[in-house]
Amino acid sequence: MRQLSTVEINRIKLLTEKSVELTLIEPTENGLQKSIMDATGSVRTYLKSKSVHDFDLQKQGPENKIQIPSQLISADGLVSSVASLYRPVTKKGDPRIWFKGIGNYADANDILGIVEFEKQLYVLNITQLDLKKLLEAKRTNPLQELVNELNVISNEVAEELLKLLNKIALKPVPAMLQADTAIGRTLETLLGIDINSSKKPDYKGIELKSYRDKRGNRKNLFAQVPDWKLSKFKSSAEILDAFGYSRGVDFKLYCTVSTLVRNSQGLMLRMDSKISQLLENSDKQTVNDFVVWSLDTLHNRLLEKHNETFWIAADSITIGGKEHFQYKKVEHTKKPILSQFDILVEQGIITLDHLIKRKPTGSVVEKGPIFKIKPNALDLLFPPSKIYQLIH
Repeated sequence: MRQLSTVEINRIKLLTEKSVELTLIEPTENGLQKSIMDATGSVRTYLKSKSVHDFDLQKQGPENKIQIPSQLISADGLVSSVASLYRPVTKKGDPRIWFKGIGNYADANDILGIVEFEKQLYVLNITQLDLKKLLEAKRTNPLQELVNELNVISNEVAEELLKLLNKIALKPVPAMLQADTAIGRTLETLLGIDINSSKKPDYKGIELKSYRDKRGNRKNLFAQVPDWKLSKFKSSAEILDAFGYSRGVDFKLYCTVSTLVRNSQGLMLRMDSKISQLLENSDKQTVNDFVVWSLDTLHNRLLEKHNETFWIAADSITIGGKEHFQYKKVEHTKKPILSQFDILVEQGIITLDHLIKRKPTGSVVEKGPIFKIKPNALDLLFPPSKIYQLIH
């Protein structure tokens, strides 16, 4: 997808502020002529997350085509449409999507938003529609009605979670273990959330990220292993063997890697926008680029993890020689701006942490690689957030 314009970003922000979850697609000139659009990774992820369609389960051929009732939102009203989702017999069955009437609705390289509501798909032309004018119009229009319905549904869970957090914040609570992760684990336990390694959001679609407020540490975004099939190294063990070091009885690689400078292990990130990849590079001439992340993979992971997030700040207080947490503030973000992710990586605002260690048994464990963002930089990755002060 091409870079979004400032106008388009601002229009998407308007929808984000209204709790509208959407995915984006860009019809090409060739696609409009042939009546086909690629169902990109973000589109496939969105449709699957909404239980609308799973391309992974779809067989190839026209006989396996799926059609979904759809509407094209215009400035004047709704245009009835149908979405066709299919995998052709040719070209390895690359997932395709097409909306009836889209050729008269959009020009080549327009950015279109796709929104699911009650198992129908709604398409809005982000490039052409004056969303601000439509949302603020005194006369009710279909976009207003759709946004209002989605806003009510989205806010129900956030309000429910906020009430629970206010109860927890009434007094300091003892840490459930002694570790950096104690703050998150304590809160999840109090909320009745099972501690597991699931990549799904924590509370009914909302991701929880707790942090000790006065430390000023970077905030965790997500963990994502490299695309091993595309990489020179094929495992975390190979990375550890090449760059690890001994600390007491441990052999490990705990380090931060950025695009700005090489770290003490000679490691650095490198963005290659031409092939849409993020690479990790070594100053060892025999190694050079050794692992690869597809930017599509990172974008999808970011969307999956932080579609909606509560960033919860707490003070760390010692009572009776034991650490306690006073949860005090929530920053509520929605819908990261994917184009910003790449820029923030290039600017060194988003960095990567390796946390690789060899156990005494010889096995290797990797807690990451974890992508982190600098403190106070959330507003560079997410549209305007809401701040809630917890009662205590």
